Amino acid sequence: MKISTKGRYGLTIMIALAKKHGDGPISLKSIAKDYRLSEHYLEQLIAPLRNAMYVKSVRGAYGGYMLATDPKEITAGDIIRVLEGPISPVEIVEDEEPAKRDLWIKIRDAVKNVLDSTTLHDLANYEDTGELEDYMFYI
Repeated sequence: MKISTKGRYGLTIMIALAKKHGDGPISLKSIAKDYRLSEHYLEQLIAPLRNAMYVKSVRGAYGGYMLATDPKEITAGDIIRVLEGPISPVEIVEDEEPAKRDLWIKIRDAVKNVLDSTTLHDLANYEDTGELEDYMFYI
């Protein structure tokens, strides 16, 4: 499963909002500047997040966006589903060999578990320990 820029940038927006949770609204312009992203692209991503009621907007000179709920209540899976659709790394075909079908289901469930157990609070307060290794698999 590959997360597109929609999912990646959407998660960036939500983490930025989670870091400032309780401080009032934040403009997309400031998020775009801080993370060196296109403000225009972020504007396209914020609409589905607002429609899903994860974000609320505040109009006016000091307006912007803020989380609609506590960062502990929103998971990475919630955001990815809104922006990317259902989480399914492999299409599961019913007439496939049972062993392969079960493997695909286990992979799907593992990805869902990671995304659904990681909250915005976790991501906003993440501290890099340098212990994770980068893996690249070529199939």
